[in-house]
Amino acid sequence: MTGRERREQLILISRTLFAEKGFDGTSIEEIAATAQVSKPVVYEHFGGKEGVYAVVVDREMQKLLVMITEALSATHSLVKLERAALALLQYIEESSEGFRILVRDSHAASGTGTFASLISEIASQVEDVLADEFVGRGYDPKLAPMYAQMLVGMVALTGQWWLDVRKPGREEVAAHLVNLAWNGLTGLNPQPTITLATRTQAAVVPRTSEKELRELEKARERELKEAEKVRQRELREAEKARARELKERERLLKEAEKERERLLKESEKAREREDKLRQREARLAELAARLGQGEQSE
Repeated sequence: MTGRERREQLILISRTLFAEKGFDGTSIEEIAATAQVSKPVVYEHFGGKEGVYAVVVDREMQKLLVMITEALSATHSLVKLERAALALLQYIEESSEGFRILVRDSHAASGTGTFASLISEIASQVEDVLADEFVGRGYDPKLAPMYAQMLVGMVALTGQWWLDVRKPGREEVAAHLVNLAWNGLTGLNPQPTITLATRTQAAVVPRTSEKELRELEKARERELKEAEKVRQRELREAEKARARELKERERLLKEAEKERERLLKESEKAREREDKLRQREARLAELAARLGQGEQSE
């Protein structure tokens, strides 16, 4: 098995274990034992449990975001809403383990935040759709962010519920979601169905391949490496600047010390001169006294 194949095997095994037991309930020992490798092999590829968890979470988030983004590329707002709801339910149906990992309160080791951050990212895309719709209908577009959170939250929570019950089918669930979101409680359709445009599109929408996901993962790793390089460069520059600052401070301190020593020496010389003057004055005074005594004796 090549290094790339081993890495992919460890990701898939970890994905299953994290979905079943969560981050805290899964150990490196269990991952290694399931893959029939030693613990150092896992550490070599990911650095630890936090590393493999971050890769799993990031891959699932990217996969779901790609599906939602593709769904929101439709023209009509109703079709966008239908396809986005179907995209989430399709992801839940085809990647149940991944969704279980995302809806857990993601561990800080993921580096990409919790499921709430993913929902916020999707809501930011929906916000643009709602803002255009609000303008067309005469509503205040400033309210779009709030309505986007409401709408995406409703779909996401329904998805969490459907993860376990799986009834009714995803198209029917999507139709009811859109019925409530689009028509409101006062205009509910008793027998809602998704539009023909969405049903036709759902049959031909290309699914994100494992290769594309790996490419996304590689791109993210490159971004992280580049960011780390920038950070290290900034740290080195800051260290050099600090070294220059310390060197300058050291130079100034040495100059101040030299100046202090010079002043001390000048002060010492001045005291010596004063002492010599006092001694000379004393000798002169003594000599004058002797001369005075000699004159008196004569």
